[in-house]
Amino acid sequence: MPPPQATPKRGWCRVPDIYVVLFIFIAIAAIATHFVPAGQFERVPGPAGRTTIDPASFQFVEAAPAGFTDFMLAIPNGLISAGEVVFFTFMIGGMFMVLRRTGIIEIGVDKLTRRFANQSLLMIPVLMTVFAVIATVIGTQELALVYVPVILPLMIALRFDSVTAAAVALCATTAGFATGLLNPINTGLAQQLSGLPLYSGLGLRALAFVAILGAAIFFVMRYAHKVHQNPALSLMQNDEDEADKRSSYQHSVSESARVANTRQKLAAAATFIFFGVLVYGVLRQGWFMLEMAGLFIIMGVVVGLIAGLSTDDICEGFNKGFRDVLVGAMIAGVARGVAVILEQGQIMDTLVYALGNVVGGLPTILSAIGMYVAQLLFNFVIPSGSGQALVTMPIMAPLSDMIGVTRQTAVLAFQLGDGMGNILYPTSGYFMATLALAGVSWQKWVKFFFPLFCVWVLIALGFLIFAQAVQWVG
Repeated sequence: MPPPQATPKRGWCRVPDIYVVLFIFIAIAAIATHFVPAGQFERVPGPAGRTTIDPASFQFVEAAPAGFTDFMLAIPNGLISAGEVVFFTFMIGGMFMVLRRTGIIEIGVDKLTRRFANQSLLMIPVLMTVFAVIATVIGTQELALVYVPVILPLMIALRFDSVTAAAVALCATTAGFATGLLNPINTGLAQQLSGLPLYSGLGLRALAFVAILGAAIFFVMRYAHKVHQNPALSLMQNDEDEADKRSSYQHSVSESARVANTRQKLAAAATFIFFGVLVYGVLRQGWFMLEMAGLFIIMGVVVGLIAGLSTDDICEGFNKGFRDVLVGAMIAGVARGVAVILEQGQIMDTLVYALGNVVGGLPTILSAIGMYVAQLLFNFVIPSGSGQALVTMPIMAPLSDMIGVTRQTAVLAFQLGDGMGNILYPTSGYFMATLALAGVSWQKWVKFFFPLFCVWVLIALGFLIFAQAVQWVG
């Protein structure tokens, strides 16, 4: 009888569970409210009816340190504040589970797998380019939440893994969003707040788009090729859920092709129509998460009925989908607790004011880099692109005039700093929800993404140094 194997010890440097990480951040934020002076900017009307700040109005106010009750309620209030992301995550998880029960996803994956069996790597640059172009034009980085459930079965069937699927969606949308060629959410709003012509400076941003997306495509393809050649090198190798996905989606092309029946063909056609409505709503009607979530409810019900599912089957499909994404939905809400504490303690504005002063004190040659670092740091507590623009750009724009940085460069520093951190920080709700839909833990994602993040930072610094050297005005 072989001797029992010793239980492997956890290394001291092991990254703790994401709930522990977020709880620590909430605790740090609560402690900070006792030491950082409370301060406030006056809120004034901004572009398109939005509320922004008056950069000359900062003043210290009476301290409002977080007490035990505030700390206790940080997570519940975070879940309420992030309710839109939480609800969207549940609805998209439920809807795609219903689609799986109809069989149309497996049939579609089977056809694409056979079509690209010998050219599987080509799917990655094609999908990433499409996703990046959409993000850089309409500015909806959150569409990664929609892309992941669609491409996950395909990536698994093509002998890649869940990390590859998450990377295709997240890295592509972030590359497009961060460079924002025609993005109204970060580029357009930031330029309006800075008094610049709308979408000016397109040439340099286009070069940044190519460089950042190109680096992402190379990095993701290299990892995907490695996993395809040797599945043991996958970051998901020992994940039980990953094994279930492989058994569900991977098959030999020598097996009989799956054929759709009449009802499944009609259900597939209805699915495409619904996605067409989704695209129209996002582009023309300004739909965001709530509208998309409502559409997904109707989509799951209608497509399920067309495919021949009973109402009980549809309900059970939604329930199973809800269960599968429960952790991601919860994390999205818990992450919001950090910002809730900072806002209630009235130190959010103080942090913005302090970062502006730090940047203003840097040597001229480092000022653009300082703006980028400040935006990257501030993105941790305000992962919303428009929210960060409304809070920081009224300060950074006039500050850039005083320290010898063009306003166009200040806007680029904001774009790159805001966008890149969105798929690294666990306080980004849509990002954590996307990882949950892909079945990838934050710890595994960081292990995969951090080298690319470092490359992106170097690319960003290169463009900002160039912009500063030539005094780029667009």
